[in-house]
Parts: sequence; C-alpha cells; structure tokens
Amino acid sequence: MATSELIEALQALAHERKIDEFYLIDRLEASLAKSYQNILDLEWDARVTIDRQTGKIYVYELVPVGEPDEETGEYSEFEERDVTPNDVSRIAAQNAKSVISSIVREAGRQSIYEEFSGRVGDLVTGTVLQGTPEFTIIKIREGVEAELPHYDQKHSPEEHNERPSNEHYRHNQRLKVLIIDVRDPQMETQLKARGDQARPPIVVSRTHPDLIRRLFEIEVPEIYDGVVEIKSIAREPGARSKVAVSSREANLDPVGACVGPKGSRVRMVVEELRNERVDVIQWSDDPATYVANALSPAKVNRVIVDMENHYATVVVPDDQLSLAIGKEGQNARLAARLTGWHIDIKSTSFTGEPLKVDNPLIDEEDVEDEDFICAYEDEDGVRCRNHARPGTRFCGIHADQE
Repeated sequence: MATSELIEALQALAHERKIDEFYLIDRLEASLAKSYQNILDLEWDARVTIDRQTGKIYVYELVPVGEPDEETGEYSEFEERDVTPNDVSRIAAQNAKSVISSIVREAGRQSIYEEFSGRVGDLVTGTVLQGTPEFTIIKIREGVEAELPHYDQKHSPEEHNERPSNEHYRHNQRLKVLIIDVRDPQMETQLKARGDQARPPIVVSRTHPDLIRRLFEIEVPEIYDGVVEIKSIAREPGARSKVAVSSREANLDPVGACVGPKGSRVRMVVEELRNERVDVIQWSDDPATYVANALSPAKVNRVIVDMENHYATVVVPDDQLSLAIGKEGQNARLAARLTGWHIDIKSTSFTGEPLKVDNPLIDEEDVEDEDFICAYEDEDGVRCRNHARPGTRFCGIHADQE
C-alpha cells in the first residue's frame, strides 16, 4: 500500500465511522510507534509522524539528552534521531489493519459517549437485535447499540434488572426505552484489560419511573408545554403505577388532561407499558388530601396526619378496606411511595386507641379534643364507632355515661 493510499483509506474510514480524521491519525501514530520500537529493536522510545497531506511515514528514536532527574530518574529533554526504514510503508501496512480496527472501535465508543452522555434520561426508540439470559441488545440507530439488562438478582445482586417481569421480546421488535447510563470508554478499557467482556456503551431501561414521565410528555401536550406537571411517580414495573399531577392553571383539570377523551391518552401509555395499570391522581400540597387521593380508587372517610413523624392514619368504610390496601398491599404500598408518607389504613369498625387529629378533611366543629371517638365500650370491650359530641367524650346515645 502506497503512503498516499494509506492516508486515503484513513480518510474514508474516518468519514464512514464518523470519527475525526486527525484523531484517528494521532492514534495510529502512537500505536505504530510501539510497533516500530519492537520491530527496529530500539533502545529508546520511538515517535512516528504521518504527513497529513502525502501520508508519508517518519520514524524517530527519542534519545535522551543530559542527566536524568535525581528524584524520578526520568529525562526531560530528548533528541529525535531519524530511524525511518526503507520499507516503512510495507511494515506500516502489515500492522495498520489490526491497529486501525482497534482504534476505530475505541474511537467509535468515544464518539458514542460524547454524543449520548448528555442524553441520560431521554426516551429513544430502538429495535431488538438479540437476547441472552442476562440482557437484550437494542439497536438505537446504525452503529449504536444499547444494553437492556435483566440479570438474575440472586446470582448478580450488583446488577439492576431493567426489564419488567411480564415482558419478553422478539427479534426486530420496536421498543421505547429510557437511557439511564452511558459507560465511559476509559472504564471499559480497564474492564477489558482485566479480561471482562466488552458490553454496549449505552444502558437502557423499561422499569425506570421516568419512562412513564417521558411517555406522558409524548401523549399529553399540556405536560410537554409545562402547563401540567408530574409531581411524583410510584411504580411496580409490569403491574401498576401511580402518577400524581398538578396544574399551573386554575381552570385546567390535570387528571382529565392526562387521561384524555375517553381515556385515549393514558391508554396509549398503558399499551406501550404492555398493559401495566396506570392510576393518575390529583396532587395536593395538603398532606391529608394528597394521601386520600393517592389511595384511589378507594373512597376515604378521613385522614389523620402526624406531621412530626410523617405518619398518616387513613379511615375507610368497611367495604373499601380491601380496595384501599390492594392485592398483597400493592395499592397502599404505591400510595406510600407516591406521597412519601407512612400510611396506616383502618376500617370504620376499627377499635383502637384514640388518635391525635391534625386533618383539614375533618370539620373543626366535630373535633375539640383528641378523643373524637366515643369512649363507650360494651361488656365485650367493643368500642362505639360514633363520634363524641363536641366538648364531651361520648356520643349522643351514650351521653349519660358522661
């Protein structure tokens, strides 16, 4: 290969792989310097330069000048001795193929890192290329692949499972995924040096709560424009999610905007999540109201909040207790995650100790002291469920007990 042909090949490669041409040549020079040092059996380090116009290659031996540093033993000045062999082009051509392949891979990963490192949290659409028991490879675009991990947590506890348990993918299936990490090529080089297998530089997720946020931004113009704001998201991937929304315009219903006409907007989100149930609820700056809304679709009688301990006791009708708690506690668990409050759910027939009240959902005229439940107990120790009359400890039926 003639020197001019070498530079033309490098330019073509750089253009094809979208790599900076001069960066590619710089890396090739550094790699060839190590090769020529071994080939020419040089006593000192070598430096290689490639003429950017003609492609001609020059090899220099860096001969130290003066005395080394007393502390480090290193030389600070060098004399360049031209040791370019006559068959420099032939030797370069023999080594160029493997060197260029390595450089192209590394430069490609660096280019991907620079392009996508600032896009963490973005929603992208990809195509399923292949799957293994541990991860699925997603093609984002030509030359860019991402990894969707779904490791067995028992065998790989340090790895995160980013695939909902109810999802399985087929070849060429299109998926919307959330970018959650872009691996630094320098770190990947260290892993490879330790013998670890190189993995795609981009990590994506289908379980992250922000996936729902991005899907709603696509389907709901009011969210994209900032008129409606998603305040909080709680999710159990593949099963159920709760989304709290608020409006910056007094006359706009944020829940209605997200649900859409006949549920059309939220239905699109549910379909993309493979029929994961999504509850959209109204956010409130009042803790009691917020907790009550979060337990939807259950109907709540009252919420008693302990501001100091961030604890909320919710009283629901007897026939709403199972709905408020949900299957295996799912509804209550998601409501607690959504609001950030510890929630204790009781039915109206609960016979516990009197609870301290700090709750705007209860009229002040009904509560004048902390014993707002009638203090009467029958012979079996069952407490009356009626409210105590204002200023007393008993209801109207048991007023004579006062």
